Amino acid sequence: MSEASEWDGRLARWRDELRLFAELDDVRWVPLAEAEAEIGVSRSALRSWYRTGEIRSRLVDGPHGPQRLVPLDEVVERAELSPRIRRRAEREVSLEAQVALLRNRVDLLELRLAALEAERT
Repeated sequence: MSEASEWDGRLARWRDELRLFAELDDVRWVPLAEAEAEIGVSRSALRSWYRTGEIRSRLVDGPHGPQRLVPLDEVVERAELSPRIRRRAEREVSLEAQVALLRNRVDLLELRLAALEAERT
């Protein structure tokens, strides 16, 4: 068996194990990197939270060796308690809302411009 196919097999087995964890206890367990990316919490904060018992964690064999998993719902709940994380999330939502408003205004301006050009001809 080639190294690539062996690696793909290990990765597939690891993903299957993650799905099985989720099915067994109805909790979405994710690696720290995924929790960090989805919630916007630093890895050091995640480590602090599981070390102090604020969120659960488990250590499983991953494709690169031992992998720390945390329940995504608990990370979300804990992150909501942090004013700094909440402010950052609100800023990001605010920026998204501003972009949406600007897109809407550009669309309206394009419609007006098209109407003016149609009147000229």
